[in-house]
Amino acid sequence: MTVTLADVAARARVSPATVSRVLNGNYPVAASTRERVLRAVDDLDYVLNGPASSLAAATSDLIGILVNDIADPFFGIMAGAAQSEIGGPGDGSGRAGGEKLAIVCNTGGTPERELTYLTLLQRQRAAAVVLTGGAVEDPAHQAAMSAKLAKLADAGTRVVLCGRPPLPDGASVLAALAFDNRGGGRRLTEHLISLGHRSIGYAAGPLERTTTRHRLEGHHEAMRAAGLYGDGDGGGAAAAARDGGSRTEERLTVHGSYDRSSGYDATVELLRRETGITAVVAANDTVALGAAAAIRDRGLRIPEDVSVAGFDDLPFSVDVVPALTTVRLPLFEAGARAGRLAMGKETPPPGGIATIPAELMVRGSTAAPRG
Repeated sequence: MTVTLADVAARARVSPATVSRVLNGNYPVAASTRERVLRAVDDLDYVLNGPASSLAAATSDLIGILVNDIADPFFGIMAGAAQSEIGGPGDGSGRAGGEKLAIVCNTGGTPERELTYLTLLQRQRAAAVVLTGGAVEDPAHQAAMSAKLAKLADAGTRVVLCGRPPLPDGASVLAALAFDNRGGGRRLTEHLISLGHRSIGYAAGPLERTTTRHRLEGHHEAMRAAGLYGDGDGGGAAAAARDGGSRTEERLTVHGSYDRSSGYDATVELLRRETGITAVVAANDTVALGAAAAIRDRGLRIPEDVSVAGFDDLPFSVDVVPALTTVRLPLFEAGARAGRLAMGKETPPPGGIATIPAELMVRGSTAAPRG
């Protein structure tokens, strides 16, 4: 049932005129009254009538692109590619030619901010929403996201996930374009193992992120398959799976943020815990830069003493010295596809879910450990 302005007024115990004044901001209202009205708006999930109010089910020319950090190339590349499909040049005449207005919403990786932006886009009757990057694995937040995305979809908003898996309950989204983070993580570590590395540290991302979990699971699968997490109990992969991990696995994994300083601190800690480490796998390429700096500050060489590997294949990866072995994710291609889906230019994948392959890029930062 559609929530009306009168419903908000009743909930806040004020007149409809007062609700209108608060929402339009065109008349002074007591702070306590304003707070009651805004709380009622949030509680009832009231959607403000915008320019398209004459058509109850109409959407606007607005498309929202949610990113964790627009300054991070991982998100910037996807957002830019999506926007190129959403706000294209048209026929070059300067007239509107079916383009939409794309706005980038920077959440800072905060779950509450993510929900706030979705609510604001819902109130503006956005034509589409593109959510980029990994999701937070918190049950309460996932439930809130499912409810919010369902309301957006019911109102005619096309919801596209780019670089993140679908929500556990299969919330109604037009498409989920998920990177093969698990497979990429596994192949990267298999490469290091094939070179002869046996003690491999992992500078992981935030514990609650889907991207972190999937990349780390791929790494652990490769290590267990090679018998490197058995802790001498002879159980290998089976024992690790049964016990939910191993002491070696925990010792060789340090979690942090997806930034350079976190990579530095995590690598310092890994080298302190295990002096025999011959390789460090980083959560992403930016974390790998910090890992490389920590290794050099200890007087060690890359890759002669310690190999370093990243993930994402961001533009700077090939220019660092030595060039970074990493896993390439087609960020631009994925973002552009998300933009086309948001615009209705492309047919959604079967079942609404597409897994985007990850490609191993072997460069100079990895080599066989010294005998």
